[in-house]
This record gives sequence, C-alpha cells and structure tokens, in this order.
Amino acid sequence: MAANEIILAKYGEIALKGLNKKTFEDILMKNLRRRLRKVGAFSVTKAQSTIYIEPREDGQDIDSAIECVKKVFGIAAICRAKACEKNLEAISELAKTYLSDELSLANTFKVTAKRADKSFPMKSPEICMELGGVILDAFPNLTVDVHNPEVTVAVEIRDTHAYVHGDSIKGAGGLPVGSSGKALLLLSGGIDSPVAGYRMARRGVHISAIHYVSPPYTSDRAQLKVEALCRKMTEYCGNIAFFCVPFTEIQEEIKKNCPEEYFTIIMRRLMMKIAMKIAAQDNCSALVTGESIGQVASQTMEGITCTDAVCNIPVMRPLIAMDKTEIVETSREIDTFDISTLPYEDCCTVFTPRHPRVHPHLEEVEKAESNFDFEPLIEKAVAETEMKIFKIGDKVIL
Repeated sequence: MAANEIILAKYGEIALKGLNKKTFEDILMKNLRRRLRKVGAFSVTKAQSTIYIEPREDGQDIDSAIECVKKVFGIAAICRAKACEKNLEAISELAKTYLSDELSLANTFKVTAKRADKSFPMKSPEICMELGGVILDAFPNLTVDVHNPEVTVAVEIRDTHAYVHGDSIKGAGGLPVGSSGKALLLLSGGIDSPVAGYRMARRGVHISAIHYVSPPYTSDRAQLKVEALCRKMTEYCGNIAFFCVPFTEIQEEIKKNCPEEYFTIIMRRLMMKIAMKIAAQDNCSALVTGESIGQVASQTMEGITCTDAVCNIPVMRPLIAMDKTEIVETSREIDTFDISTLPYEDCCTVFTPRHPRVHPHLEEVEKAESNFDFEPLIEKAVAETEMKIFKIGDKVIL
C-alpha cells in the first residue's frame, strides 16, 4: 500500500436529505466502522458529503476494505485515492506517479477537478487544462477524449489536502441499513426471498428472517441451506436475527381438515399469523416476502388479498413487479443464486395441491380454514421457535 493512500466514499441519496441528513450520516458512519473492523484498522471521518477511510497503521489491506465498503448501503461511489499538498506541482507529480500504470496502457484520458476549497487560487477548468498538459507531455501515447476516455484523472481540492484518483468504483447505493426501521423477511430458501431482503435493506430497512421447517418432510440440509443464505446476506444486510419455526403439525392438520385446493393459501395465512407474532417480539414493523405477481398460484391478486387479510402490519413485496429473469440477475449479483438453487426442498413444497385455487375468494378461504382451530398450534409453534444471530463475516457453511 502506498503512503497516504486512502479511500474516498461518496454519498448517494443521503446528499439530498434536508434537516434529517445528519441522522442518516451518523447511521452510515456507524455501519462503515462496524464493517471495516472485520478487515483491519481504519479511521472513518466525513466532510462535505465525502467519507474519508484511512488506514490507522501500515500494512492494512486497502483491497479488502474497498470490497467491504462496496457492500455498504448509502455509498454511491468509491475512489482509491492518494493525498498530496495543495499546489499544482505536487498534484502533477502525484498524478504522473500514482496513475502511471493506467496512463501508460491507455490511449485516451481526461482530467476532472473539484475545488471544494474555494480559496485555492486556480479554478477547476484551469486545473484540468494545466494538469492535462503535464500528463500529455509525460505520456506521449495519450490523447484527450472528454466523452469516452479510457482513464479519468480526478483531482479534488479539499480543506487540508489535494486528492488524486482514477475512475470511481460504483457503490451499493440506497440508504444505510437501520435508517428506515426493521422488518421480518419470510425466507423460504428459494431465489426470490433473499433478493427481497436485499432490496429492502438497500432502502435502509434492518432485516430479520423467519423460516418454517417441517421435519421429517423437510431435511436438515434444507435448514442449513437457509442459514447459509442468511450468512451470505449479512454482507449487505448487516447482522440478521434468524427465527426457525416448527411447522409440521400445522401442515398435517391443514391436510387433514381443509379442502386440498386451499392448502397453499391457508398455509400462507398461518405463516403470516406466526410471522406477525415473531415480528412483535423482535420489534419489526412490517413483513417482507419475495412474491412476484402471477409467478405461482398463490401469488395472484386474489391470493395475495386472502393472505394479507390476516395481517395487521404492512406486508412489503419489493419484487412484486419484477420478472424472474430480473430476480435471477440480482441473485447472481449478490451471490445467493448458487445457494438458493441447491436441491433441498422447503416446507412450501410439502402437500402441494394438485389443482390449487388460482383466484380464491376470501369468504371461501376463511370458511375452509375454520374447519379446524389452528390457534393452539400457532401458539405452540411460536413458543418452540428457535432463534440464532448471524453476524457480518460469519463463514458460509453448507
């Protein structure tokens, strides 16, 4: 690592906030410090909508720190930069040496400048022109292309130093986790629900997760698969409280007492009832599901209406208008796809009806569900629910 090399992290949406901006900034700084502790000793400070991440001691792994910061919601762009004195000579020398590898291999470049310190004697266009001339003299292989350059040389003149860096790295965007409340994700183990959790976390929601198991119809491997998804999701979502609910007795009673065509809808309604009780215990203000309209029989408008009828807190469905291709693409981006597609079935596939009612009426579903008193079994399932905490940096185990 070169001396004085640091990471500049730039806000995204937070920069547009008003009087509550500091609240979002404080949460983001806390999240960054917590994440970076896993990779080394770094100081995290902020000024002028930029966060400065600096190694506290020699030998810190900047590459690992960048990979960590890339997954922190609230950061729009990341720059690996180096500091120097605030004068053109120092800036020019640093640009030639620090970015020499990129500039030597490229054919085109441009210079951008940001003069946050207005007392600096040169304006941004003058900095770009002078530095561009220096680089052209030093690297005869280059020509200027202000529209589609292969390399961008960026200069930022700030309070205490000038900073030089190359092209920015895209950050995760969104809002810092914890700035938009807390919600309970129904995590099935499939492709959709981890993506739903990721998308809610990207909007600042702190996610807990609930999963239903039905031994002996579902295996231990199925639960381990879901736990592996939780561990993987912590990279973006932060620490996750995981609630594992025994669901066998409830499903068996649904099969014994309810019309087959309503099995799935009634199962979903009872899952929601349990989830609301767990959400209340865990101070969650909403439920989150991975449902996408029309994807399966229970995800029609009528089916969703019947499911939501038992809920007294909001049910968030961030994937509702996404098609499967888009969901799969996101699951690959966040590295949950390979885990989600492991061949271990969850309880949603137990007692699947041969001919499910695609457009159920609420009155019919309530009548079918009333054939048996499920409340004692719901209370028992809640009482027997097991909870684990998965933390950032936990090893994914399968």
